[in-house]
Amino acid sequence: MKKIKSNILIIDDQDDILFSAKMLLKKYFETIFTVNNPKNMIKILSENAIDVVLLDMNYRIGFEDGREGIYLLKEIKTLSPHTSVILMTAFGKVETAVEGLKAGAFDYILKPWDNEKLLSVVKSAVKEGRKEKKHLENFTKDTTLFKGNSAVIKKVYSLADKVAKTDANVLILGENGTGKSILARYIHDKSSRKQQLFVAVDLGSLNENLFESELFGYAKGAFTDAKADTPGRFETAQGGTIFLDEIGNVPIHLQSKLLQVIQTKAFTRLGESKERPLDVRIVTATNTDLKQEVVSKKFREDLYYRINTMEITVPPLREQIEDIVPLAQFLLNKMALKYDRNEIIFEKDALELIKKYSWNGNIREMENKIERAVILCENNCIKVSDLDLDTVSGDSFLEESPLEELEKNTIEKVLIKNNFNISRSAEELKLSRASLYRRMEKYGIGNN
Repeated sequence: MKKIKSNILIIDDQDDILFSAKMLLKKYFETIFTVNNPKNMIKILSENAIDVVLLDMNYRIGFEDGREGIYLLKEIKTLSPHTSVILMTAFGKVETAVEGLKAGAFDYILKPWDNEKLLSVVKSAVKEGRKEKKHLENFTKDTTLFKGNSAVIKKVYSLADKVAKTDANVLILGENGTGKSILARYIHDKSSRKQQLFVAVDLGSLNENLFESELFGYAKGAFTDAKADTPGRFETAQGGTIFLDEIGNVPIHLQSKLLQVIQTKAFTRLGESKERPLDVRIVTATNTDLKQEVVSKKFREDLYYRINTMEITVPPLREQIEDIVPLAQFLLNKMALKYDRNEIIFEKDALELIKKYSWNGNIREMENKIERAVILCENNCIKVSDLDLDTVSGDSFLEESPLEELEKNTIEKVLIKNNFNISRSAEELKLSRASLYRRMEKYGIGNN
């Protein structure tokens, strides 16, 4: 029997699981990699074209909620977008598996598995991964990064081009969904470090208890489950760029550890005394007002000035009116390639709605709505109903209204709808609580 030419990576902390899976799969697939520590996956993914990853969802004793698996899934999809990921769990929590599918997993299997079922899923994943890779290659070949032509966004990329040539630390500010991570990657790709790794870390989803070990690594025996010396994210990014997203969410008591590393350009693994030199470009991002957080004593002033040698603010989509339709067309082309619907177009009324809609969730919201529309629409023509745009935002986009009036009207409607519950309203408006409070104060909302 001829083996399928493909690279499979199995990640599990149990050696017997790794052995069993490898023995089964190596009969049918050409190359099988195994790692018992997920930290070691980055090197394999960066050096090999991995078609499928079999990923265990739990790694720490006593923690069986699958959160680590979801986190690692997102990391894999960032490092290698075309790789299909199959989640493995012995606990069979359907809600966690569904969350994994939403986050980009191809499928999931329960341990102990049925051999025929496992083989069938892996074969399908290999096929799907190659299809996705082809789409990505076509997309890369046929399209370029969408920058936009509005004056505000041109200024952003002009500044990014200048700062990319240096090693200065960059702080990227902007609302949720504006493309801060895209800009961070752009800066890396334009820098002298572009041949090295770009390591993205979502600090907002990082458990406080894992902060040091995740970022700085740990020595064997540093804690109960530390079975081997393991590099952290900073060490993995050595020579390249580390992108610390949602830096505003780092608790004040952990900020000093981050500050020390940035100041000294050195770090120490957890459980070691040996200091290691660090050579990385640091790019950070947040949607919070860090200046206000400094005033409120929630963010260290010295850390704030360390991370923003250069500060770039990405404008919300509502300030790039002339870019909205071209961006929608760009995203439509992207999704059309992804779902093999190359003839798809926007109906005139749908395009008009896209142009007028307030897009509180910015680029991320638009991409989500267009992807949904591409999946659901019939006859290769996206209609207004396919876009499923929220009437709360849609009610307030009269063209003749000034942008500030639009924002005020939208905020008032959402607050009234939620009985002035700040947390719920902020979540619906895709704002932080602090940002919502500032806007309420600006427009005098709730003062009467």
